[in-house]
Amino acid sequence: MAGAVSQASGEAKNPETPNPWLSVAMLAFGVFVVGTGEFVLAGLLPLLSRSLGVSPSMAGQVITLFALTCAIAGPVLTTATRAWQRRSVLVVAVSVYLAGSVWTALAPSYVQVLLGQVVAALGVGLFVPTATVTAAAMVSPAHRGRAIALVVSGFTAATALGAPLGTAFGGLFGWRSTLWLATGLAAGGAVGVGVFISRRTVVAMTTSLRDQLGFLVDPRVIAVLGVTLLAFTAVYMPYTYMGVIFDGATQGSSLYLAGLMTTLGVVGTIGNLGAGFLADRIGGPRVVAIALIWLIISMLILRFATEHLNWAFAVIAFYGVAAFAITTPQQHRLISLNPEAAGGLVSLNQAVLYLAIALSGSIGGLGIEWAGADNLGFVAAVLAALALLLSLSMSRRPKGARAAKVV
Repeated sequence: MAGAVSQASGEAKNPETPNPWLSVAMLAFGVFVVGTGEFVLAGLLPLLSRSLGVSPSMAGQVITLFALTCAIAGPVLTTATRAWQRRSVLVVAVSVYLAGSVWTALAPSYVQVLLGQVVAALGVGLFVPTATVTAAAMVSPAHRGRAIALVVSGFTAATALGAPLGTAFGGLFGWRSTLWLATGLAAGGAVGVGVFISRRTVVAMTTSLRDQLGFLVDPRVIAVLGVTLLAFTAVYMPYTYMGVIFDGATQGSSLYLAGLMTTLGVVGTIGNLGAGFLADRIGGPRVVAIALIWLIISMLILRFATEHLNWAFAVIAFYGVAAFAITTPQQHRLISLNPEAAGGLVSLNQAVLYLAIALSGSIGGLGIEWAGADNLGFVAAVLAALALLLSLSMSRRPKGARAAKVV
């Protein structure tokens, strides 16, 4: 392919790694680190709103801007660092995130919080796609789904452990203390990546942003990215505003909210890992369809659990099964379309995922203003249904040539 680095598949190129799964686990920890700093913001929205003197929907735009920055910066920074050693890219990305976290922790105003989160998002936008394709390159093709699932589990672990801990910590000591906790984790993650990731690790990466955007001429790539956009806008809408949606059930308690987030994260981690195994066995499209149907049901019953804590825990657990089971098979789908272009395709998918998080913040904020937080699940259910229809339409298309290559 003209304009792309000609490289062999990851498992052939990285024979020097004696235990690739240890390195993959380290990458998962790195994703956990940056994911904690991102996802904990959802639990801190009520505290941010009161501390900074803005409305809950306005506070939610901190998450929107963070995600939008990741969406734009991911492909650009991935391209700009394509000639770097993968370990160097990962360490720099975590360090940039660390700087943004410190900025946010010291921010005296809402605007300064926004600026600090933009810096942090630059690091996350570079780290996550790099970690994903690096993990996939370290193992055999038959195990790529599991490697991706393990890395993605860093995000679900962030919702299960990092974000709830940060939410409870913020409730006890203030939201800034949570940012300092995230900063400490980032410092540890930078050291860990530097120690456990070999400097000789290489992956197939596109050579320019034009090459990455060139994949969009393939209708199958567009369709997969469309499913990602719709599905994750639906997934993250209730997550972003969990503190607002379940304010009645939790009675404003940060500890109860942390418990809900822990439940979602633990169940979501199990669902994500299970989706990785299923993607290797029955294929990504079937796993996505099952998860989306499950998600639609979850969103339709969400309305009936907003005022009762026990029901809130039950519905959150049910929702968690599907919430993070879509990520791995979607990335598995893209890599299967064109393994040699895994870096560019996964970077695009990650950008679209962050665009979905941004949309969930903005659409969710509008939904709360217009229809109330109790009815946000119905909006999410409609988006999940559209994602399901698009995913099923892809499965019915005849299989053609591999994803289009940029000349």
